[in-house]
Amino acid sequence: MDTEGTFDARGTHHNPPPYPATPPPFPAPPAGPPPAAPPAAALPHPPYQAAPPQPPRPQSVPGTVPAAPPGPGAQPSLIAWLRTPRPPAAPGVWTYGYKPKPPEDPDRIPDRQLIAGALIAALCGWLVWALLWNGYLGTYWLWPLDLLTPNSWAENGEMAYVVATYAYYAIFAGAIIVIFGRVGHWTEVWRRYAVPLFRRAWDDPGSSPTPADPQADPAQWPELRAAGAHSAAERLAEEARVGRMNDVDLVRIRGAWQAVRAGRNSLAAFTDTVLRHGAAAHGHPSGARDLPARTAVHDLVARQVRIGTAVDDLRNPYQHRGVGLALDPEVLGTSLLAVGPPGAGKTGRLVRPVVEALCLQALAGQVAVVAVGAAGSGLGADEAFDVVVKIGRPDSAYDLDLYGGTTDPDEAAGVLAEALIGDMAASLPGGDSRRAATALAQLLGPYRAAHGRFPSVPELRELLDGSKAAVGALREALDAAGQSAQARELDARVRQAGTPGDVGALLADRIALLDRPAFAEFFHTGGDRRPFSLRALEHPLRVRIDLPERGHAEASRMLARLVLAQFTECAVGRGDRSLFACLVLDDASHTITAEALRGIQRLRSANAGAVLTLRTLDDVPDALRSALLGAVGCRMAYAGVTTWDGARFAEVWGTEWVEARDVTDRQIIADEPFTKVLHFIRKVVTGKAVTTQSVTVRKVERERWSASELAHSVPAGHAVLSVTSVRGESGPPVLVDLRA
Repeated sequence: MDTEGTFDARGTHHNPPPYPATPPPFPAPPAGPPPAAPPAAALPHPPYQAAPPQPPRPQSVPGTVPAAPPGPGAQPSLIAWLRTPRPPAAPGVWTYGYKPKPPEDPDRIPDRQLIAGALIAALCGWLVWALLWNGYLGTYWLWPLDLLTPNSWAENGEMAYVVATYAYYAIFAGAIIVIFGRVGHWTEVWRRYAVPLFRRAWDDPGSSPTPADPQADPAQWPELRAAGAHSAAERLAEEARVGRMNDVDLVRIRGAWQAVRAGRNSLAAFTDTVLRHGAAAHGHPSGARDLPARTAVHDLVARQVRIGTAVDDLRNPYQHRGVGLALDPEVLGTSLLAVGPPGAGKTGRLVRPVVEALCLQALAGQVAVVAVGAAGSGLGADEAFDVVVKIGRPDSAYDLDLYGGTTDPDEAAGVLAEALIGDMAASLPGGDSRRAATALAQLLGPYRAAHGRFPSVPELRELLDGSKAAVGALREALDAAGQSAQARELDARVRQAGTPGDVGALLADRIALLDRPAFAEFFHTGGDRRPFSLRALEHPLRVRIDLPERGHAEASRMLARLVLAQFTECAVGRGDRSLFACLVLDDASHTITAEALRGIQRLRSANAGAVLTLRTLDDVPDALRSALLGAVGCRMAYAGVTTWDGARFAEVWGTEWVEARDVTDRQIIADEPFTKVLHFIRKVVTGKAVTTQSVTVRKVERERWSASELAHSVPAGHAVLSVTSVRGESGPPVLVDLRA
C-alpha cells in the first residue's frame, strides 16, 4: 500500500506476472491532483441506490428489509441506512433492522380467530346497547339511577339530573365495553395491531434516526474524531450528506481506517488521502466504486446479501419464522453446498446474488472472489469483474495458468494430476492419484530445469506419449545444462513407460482433451501470453472463468477440477489471509474427489470458502456423498430433490425432540333412559355417535426434515437451508422462500 492507501492488485505470479500487458486489469490512476468528485448524476447510478434490475424484480436498495419491496420514492438515504441498528442475531439472519421476537407464547390466539372474536364481541355489545337504549328489554336497567337520584331532580328537570343521567349512561356503556372487550380480547387486538400501526405512522419513514450522542452517530465518523482526525471526519460526513458517497465507499474507507489502527498505514497519509479524494479515497485499483447493476439486496456494513425469507411455517423454529435470511463471509467460510434439479433457481437466486455481494466487497477491499461457470450462465457482466477468462473463446483477453503459478514441479504435478484423473483415481492402482502425480513430476521437473518453464499442453502431451524426438531433445537440454539429477528422473519415466499399470498413457489421453484447436491459444507457458494465476488471491480481485461446456463437456469438468484444486492450494498457502477468498462453482458435477474434499476442509482455517451447486448428489461418487455433506457447514436442498438425496440431508440434519399429541375417541354408552334419548337425537342430527376425546401429550424424537418432506413438501421457489458460522455457531434447517 502506498502513501495514498491504494491497494496493489497485481498478481504474485512468477516472472512474468499473471496479467497480460494489454489490456491492463486496472486503469492506472491519472497523474497530478485528482479531479473533483463527480456529482451524483455522473455516477453509474444515484449514490447508494442499486440500479434497477430486470423486471419483474423490484428496485433493490442496500439495507432495506421491508415487508413489500419499496418503490423508488421509498429509498433510504445512506445516513438513514447507516444509522439503522443491526443487533446480534443467529447465523444466517438478516440483521438490518432486525428485531428479535418475544418468547413464544403457546396460548397465543391465532390472528384469524382473534380478529373474528373481536368483531363478534363488538357486534354483540352494540346489539345489547341498542336493545337497552330503544327499550326492547324494558327499563329495569335504569332502576339504579332512579334509586340514587331524588325524584325532585327529575320532576323539576334540574341540570344535576341531566348530568347524573349521562354519567350513568357512560358507566353502563363502559361496563358493556369492559365485559365484551374481555370476551373479544380487544386489548390483545390493540397491542398486536394498533400499537405497531401508530408507531409506524409516528416515525417518518423518510427521516433517519439521529442518535442523542453525536459521538455515537456512525454518520459523523466518531472513531476518526476520537483519534484526532477531525478534518477527515468532517470531509467524509459532508460527502455522505450531499450524496457523493455510497455504501461501497463507506465500507472501503472504514477498511482503510482499520489498516491505520493496525499500524499498516499512517494517520497522516490516511487523512491527506481523504482530504484530497473525499469519498473516492483509498479506491479499488480498478477505479470502480460500484457494480454496473445490482439484482439483490445487500448490507455491506454487515457484509450480508439477502437471499429470501423464512416461511411462517410450523416446521420452522419460532424465532426464524418470517425473518429474512442472508449469507455473509462468516458462514460462507464454512463452505456451502446447494443441491437442486435444473430450473430450481440455484444460479439466479443463490449463485448470482452471492457473486454480486462478493464483488461489492472486493471493491471495498475485503474479498477476493473467483466465479466459475459455463459460458453464458449469467454470473455477471464483464464490467463487474477485473479478470474474465473465457476459455476457448478467441476474444478472451486472459489466459489460465495450467500450473497455478507455482515453481515447484511436485506441487504443479499434484494439482494437474487431480484435474486430469481425479474423477477416476479410485479405479487406479493405489486408489488415488499419487502415481499420476509422480509420473507428471518426472516430466515437469526435468523440463523446467532445462527450459526455465513448464511445458505447454502440446509439449506435455508429446512427452506423455513417449515421443522419442521430444524425450531426446529434453535429455540433450538437460545434459547441456548439467542437470544430472533431473536426467535420472526423466530416465525413470522412460523406463516406466509402456509397462503394465503405467499411468502415462491414461494421462496422455486425458491431456489430449485440452490439446484441441479450440484451446490452441490457451495454456501457454512462454512468449507474450501471460496467463492469470490464482496466486493473486492476496489482492481484492474479481475473477470470472467461463468454461467451454458446449462441445467440450469433459474438458470443462477437467478445468473445473483444476480451478478447484488450484484454489484450495493457493488459498491455504497465502501469506496474507486478511482477505476472505471465495470460490463460487456454479456446477460442481464430477469435480468432487477425495483430494478436493480434503482441500475444502482446510479452507475454513484459511479465511476462505467455496460455494458449490449440484443437480443431484448422484454426480458425486457414492463413497464421498456423506463426506461432502459433512465437509461443508452450510447445506441447501431445493424444491424437487429426489427422495434418496433427501435421505442424505435428513441424515446430516439429525433429529430433535418434539411434542406429539395422540387423540383417542371413545364412544359414550348411556345407562339412563333420558340420556339414551338425547344421544339418539344427537346421532340422528349429526350422523355420529356421541364420543369423548382422550388427549395424550408426550415427547418424541423425530427427524427435523424427513426425506419424504424434502422431496414432496418443499414448494417451488423454496429451499431448506442450514448454516454454520466459522465460530462454530450452527442454525437449524429453515424453509426459505427465495422469491421474497
